[in-house]
Amino acid sequence: MRILVTGGAGYIGSVLCERLLEVGHHVTVVDNLMYGHHGPFHLCSSPCFDFIPGDARDQELMRRLVARADVLVPLAAIVGAPACDRDPWLARSVNLEAIHLLNRLRSRQQLVVYPTTNSGYGTKSGEVLCTEDSPLEPVSLYGRLKVEAETTLLESPNTMALRLATVFGMSTRMRLDLLVNHFVHAAVSQGFLVIFEKDFKRNYVHIRDVADCFVFAIEHSPTMAGRVFNLGLDSANLSKGELAKKIQCFIPKFDVQYSEIGSDPDKRNYIVSNERLRQAGFEARRSLDEGIRELVKGYQMMGLPEFRNA
Repeated sequence: MRILVTGGAGYIGSVLCERLLEVGHHVTVVDNLMYGHHGPFHLCSSPCFDFIPGDARDQELMRRLVARADVLVPLAAIVGAPACDRDPWLARSVNLEAIHLLNRLRSRQQLVVYPTTNSGYGTKSGEVLCTEDSPLEPVSLYGRLKVEAETTLLESPNTMALRLATVFGMSTRMRLDLLVNHFVHAAVSQGFLVIFEKDFKRNYVHIRDVADCFVFAIEHSPTMAGRVFNLGLDSANLSKGELAKKIQCFIPKFDVQYSEIGSDPDKRNYIVSNERLRQAGFEARRSLDEGIRELVKGYQMMGLPEFRNA
């Protein structure tokens, strides 16, 4: 298939596009490279890979690119509550208005696989599993925009949404602000970390499981379209404190201190069921242990922390 990926030079896109090429798709990426240009370098040798420098909000550019695609994967986004709060206009423009534009330009025959976030579940008890039918109560601007975009798409034909858990793992366009990536980087580079809201829970998923799931969703779109699916590891519904202790199993000298000062802008405190996706035939398989080992190896090769979204 011909697949158009907006934001394909980013953290998830760099891994996803590699996977899409591996299984035989033709991939076109449009990206404004606001976070650098090195993400898709390793894909340029493939005759089935095209890169278009540009912006997902450019109507004329997107009109031309959308017309050539069978599948649309809108990854382009201002990601995370802090980044959205710094520039709310930009966040709304990229995270919502660009999705409206894409949806207007496409035909009913073109599939959209939309990555959203399970931070939309907001502040829960951390004891009851959130399913796709649980009320969405996003606290941050980031969460609200992603929920609104998801709702808009699911009201249209031939769309589906994957509510991603907090992603971890190495990418050619690395991110250090994601929780597991951040905690392991602190352990490797500084040897200590101060954690607030240590009992707040969330779910996690490896970046390559995310890529595999997109491939699965495209291949199984006749039975999955029109629905939303949580994408995470059931074995990785952990609190921040539990995550830190798991990392200490690999880096025993990692000093963790707990603070009563500080709060998550998303107020995330939830555990998530991924049963609907399992019933559809896909299950994330890469464990947190595997991811921590991978991150430790990657950070040993990394110099100054250039991969922050701050």
